[in-house]
Amino acid sequence: MKNIFLFIGLLLTTNLLTAQQTMTPELLWQVERLSVMGLNSEGTTLYFAVNTPNIKENSYDYAYFKMPVNGGDIIEIKKEDVAAVDKNVSGDGMYKLFNKDVHIENIKGTDNYKNLDKSDVYIYSDLDIRHWDTWSDGGFSHVFYKKADAEDNAGIDIMPNEPYHSPQQPFGGDEDYIWSPDSKNIYYVSKKLQGKAYANSTNSDIYKYNLASKTTENITDDNEGYDTSPAFSSNGALAWLQMKTDGYESDKNDIVVLDNGIKQNLTQQWDGTVRSFIWSNDGNHAYFTAPVDGTIQIFKVNYPGKKRIAPVVKQLSEGQFDVTSIIAQKDNTLLVTRTDMNHAADIYSFNLKDHNFKQLTNINKDLYDSVDLPKVEQRYVTTTDGKQMLVWVILPPNFDASKKYPTLLYAQGGPQSPLSQFYSYRWNFQLMASQGYIVVAPNRRGMPGHGVEWNEDISKDWGGQVMDDYLSAIDELAKEPYVDNDRLGAVGASFGGYSVFYLAGIHNNRFKTFISHDGVFDTRSMYGTTEELFFVNHDFGGSYWDINNEAAQKTYNEFNPITKVSEWNTPILIIQGGKDYRVPIEQGLSAYQAAQMLDIKSKLLYFPEENHWILNPQNALVWQHEFFKWLKDTL
Repeated sequence: MKNIFLFIGLLLTTNLLTAQQTMTPELLWQVERLSVMGLNSEGTTLYFAVNTPNIKENSYDYAYFKMPVNGGDIIEIKKEDVAAVDKNVSGDGMYKLFNKDVHIENIKGTDNYKNLDKSDVYIYSDLDIRHWDTWSDGGFSHVFYKKADAEDNAGIDIMPNEPYHSPQQPFGGDEDYIWSPDSKNIYYVSKKLQGKAYANSTNSDIYKYNLASKTTENITDDNEGYDTSPAFSSNGALAWLQMKTDGYESDKNDIVVLDNGIKQNLTQQWDGTVRSFIWSNDGNHAYFTAPVDGTIQIFKVNYPGKKRIAPVVKQLSEGQFDVTSIIAQKDNTLLVTRTDMNHAADIYSFNLKDHNFKQLTNINKDLYDSVDLPKVEQRYVTTTDGKQMLVWVILPPNFDASKKYPTLLYAQGGPQSPLSQFYSYRWNFQLMASQGYIVVAPNRRGMPGHGVEWNEDISKDWGGQVMDDYLSAIDELAKEPYVDNDRLGAVGASFGGYSVFYLAGIHNNRFKTFISHDGVFDTRSMYGTTEELFFVNHDFGGSYWDINNEAAQKTYNEFNPITKVSEWNTPILIIQGGKDYRVPIEQGLSAYQAAQMLDIKSKLLYFPEENHWILNPQNALVWQHEFFKWLKDTL
């Protein structure tokens, strides 16, 4: 009898713990991460991979699966059994595309002084000396092709001796090169500029390489901004994504089609920006994803061809989620991946007739079923200039409106990236709310998804209306009886980190604590050390020595956080990656040193081997624990 009661007691305790469990850093780093590998040639089977962080080994474990495209049994397979269609194999099956690094320029001391083989020096006489998290060493990524059945990776370089990259650096992959339908040409993306021109420009182009003549043609020479993501329709029309303005990395992104020598911009008249697209199977439409109202949804636009009708953009999906990719069209459905603030990516089908989703995978079901989920609310706040601003409010699990909660203002990076229903493994709202914090996440000025004008309004105005937007959001939410006005904090990374540094000098004692990760602290120093000069040229308005440039001088003086340090009086945690060349190390170190010299309670979290992000699993866990330890100590 005693054993029976003991068993019942253990069962009740287990059920109680399960019901009361909330997301923790350790649980977050057990979340499995799905990536799609493609369909088979018949379009009946979908292949995907799942990677899981291995904390002990400080690495990631991979598993591979297949499933029917309409849903059904998911079967684990070996990596070598993945039989997805390889887009890199030519349509006639003869050749295969790949990329590898080629040594073009002598940069290292060992390149220039063969007898000094133990020297460790880089020698530069122009810009583009480093990018993202690596120093330029004279190597360039090039596109090659080889016989499809060749076992080695010798191949033919389609960019021989060219000091340019394809795929693009630092994030380009095999989406940057494709075969023509007739297998006679290779189309690839490259920014064929060097030195200062490369650092100052976003002018990538799409090139056509002919296998027979070994000649190359620039097919987007007339456009001065980004040209990316080439894709052929079933009818042989070539589409790609295009930004018009050189040097503006967050310009409106449009779908442009080239067909029989005629170019047509399908989304020019639409007040939005495209993230990614695929052709419809019949070649009469393009399906694409785009941010809208704090989410990312599916759209379509018709391709008129020679018909004298205007393209029309239609939104197909809606809901509190992000459609993070469109995999393929299968009959009357689209295969997509989807996230929301409480769930990592899974595969769904989207019915093109009734616009309903069907979930095909649920890889983290057991984990999510075991935790109480936060509630995500959509609010609208009136800004100081009379606009309506969307604000995401994430409430703790088992929220009780009769209680008061510490509240975090979240400042998004970018600065022009959408604050949508994304699922981050670092800036994870589910995790923050599960530690007992309300999160206020405003779609402030600069966010795509609210029209092109709203998106552009942040450029050259980093310390202007956007700061009023932040304060409007937190001040409005502070009116709620469940927000503890004595326990407000502000957190963010990149531009969000800049926002924290800037707010620290102007917040008039609203906030009790701050956390800034890889944030811009001194705009002058940022201009002098960041690698993509096109970004600061556009967003800052130019160089700091251009004393006659009113917009630039405002950035380097009034909108420079370092000029407001004398007003700092609030505890601050500063996080910095040692290999962050986008927002380099002196930004975080300068801010920390200033806080220390002002005798402000402060802490520096320095990751020598991390870049603008935290990618190492054990480092990521340290990051999370230090983040919440700081909040517990100061808020």
